[in-house]
Amino acid sequence: MITLKAPAKINLTLEVLRKQPDGFHEIRSILQTIDLHDTLYIQKSEGISYRCDMEGWSVEKSLVNKAVALLREETGYQGGVEIRIEKRIPLMSGLGGDSSDAGALLRGLNELWGLSLGDEKLAELAAKLGSDAPFFMHGGTALAARRGEKITPLPSVTGMWLVLVIPDIPVEKGKTGRMYASLKPSHFTDGGITDKVVEALRQGKPFKTAMLFNTFENIAFADFNIKRVYVDHLIKMGALHVHLAGSGPALFTMFTDKARAGDIYSKCQKQGMKAFLAQTL
Repeated sequence: MITLKAPAKINLTLEVLRKQPDGFHEIRSILQTIDLHDTLYIQKSEGISYRCDMEGWSVEKSLVNKAVALLREETGYQGGVEIRIEKRIPLMSGLGGDSSDAGALLRGLNELWGLSLGDEKLAELAAKLGSDAPFFMHGGTALAARRGEKITPLPSVTGMWLVLVIPDIPVEKGKTGRMYASLKPSHFTDGGITDKVVEALRQGKPFKTAMLFNTFENIAFADFNIKRVYVDHLIKMGALHVHLAGSGPALFTMFTDKARAGDIYSKCQKQGMKAFLAQTL
């Protein structure tokens, strides 16, 4: 049996540059893995089976199913696998859990099945699964460009603590597509915000929370309930800022001080909010 960790991610920056003629959007974003993670257990089997302990998870809708099918199709491997997933990353939250699971599975099956595929080939396969999946072949801190599939590793942003809060709203199918469709030309930027952060990291400068940016906040924070009930509430608890994770609805606030993050996390727990305390990897 092979055990795999699949970390969640946040976007330190997320800029949308333009809508392309093919209907997709060009982005420029700095992605960061955090230590909130799912755990996958895989072992050889005659057939293919999946188990997951999170309510609402469906193998038919998950990229792990597509990852297995893609790998078998590309390599001709006929053997099976038994997959068990312990999920901690909330579904469709903007934290990249499904893409991370799929990326971890590609690496794990490459080892379990003895396929000997190189990193470049695995990244190529990951790109066929979705724009976030290639990042999880690297992890750490990285620049994502084009649709998000062009990944360039960056100096790691480590030692930052986050409090993640999952708003108590229905999980929305097709949420990311709706968010992109809701963007107006005034929400597009030229990538300069991200480029300044990239340059600072490459020069060895410390990451500062003032560098955080996500253009989807223009849409998500227009929602009265999210703004009033969650963003404003977290600020009253002591957060200096609150940001959207990816296309949301997960929110986060970030600190260099674990104690300050822990204090807000404790307050969230006492008030019955779905919250996580996490650190950048």
